[in-house]
Amino acid sequence: MKPRLHIYPNKTALVTATAEMIVTTISEAIRLRGKCAIALSGGSTPREVYAKLAQKSFHARIDWPRVHWFWGDERMVPPEHEESNYRMTRETLFAHVSVSAGNVHRIKGELTPRQAAQDYREALDAFFKEEEKVFDLILLGLGEDGHTASLFPETTALHETTQSVTEVFVPKLDKWRVTLTLPVLNQGRKVIFLVAGKSKAEIVAGVLGLPQPEMKWPASLVRPHSGELHWWLDAEAAMRVK
Repeated sequence: MKPRLHIYPNKTALVTATAEMIVTTISEAIRLRGKCAIALSGGSTPREVYAKLAQKSFHARIDWPRVHWFWGDERMVPPEHEESNYRMTRETLFAHVSVSAGNVHRIKGELTPRQAAQDYREALDAFFKEEEKVFDLILLGLGEDGHTASLFPETTALHETTQSVTEVFVPKLDKWRVTLTLPVLNQGRKVIFLVAGKSKAEIVAGVLGLPQPEMKWPASLVRPHSGELHWWLDAEAAMRVK
């Protein structure tokens, strides 16, 4: 599916529009299916979006008991660690709203990589049961090397075709991570790349300009089979897009 581009004049406008989109997507999913499953991203721009969602004008419009929160990836750190994606979300969003612990499905970075991946697979299996693992909304970032979630260039995770979650060693970081895999990302009903800043302009233009997906830029491999693919950008990130 050809991606739909949404370009905003600055990061502030991008963050506000993204928060509004999340609230609307949640309401629509609940109306159609009675619940909503979201996979969140780490990063500085999502941090600002989550803080915006914590504001009363946004969080008061969310039916919190019907929303389940997941993550696209996680570092191998405990939940209180400063590098934890879960901790960032907790501090910016969950600490300010009434969300049930049973609706928050974190990746347990304090376990070994293999154990954490297995535990998260089991969490997805329990939530989606026998159904396909179709998230209503998946938020993704974009690294300057073209990675998204923890799908980095030249890593084994790019070749995973059967498991929903995998552990992956990232040589350039000399670290392990746990990530959702391409089969799950490409089943999402609505997949959003959220990118801001001029440092991302070159890679945004490169990925969007590819006629076909390329392994060297893993973000290009995210192409939902039947869902929607959107790129939400500020003007700086979009400055080289033709």
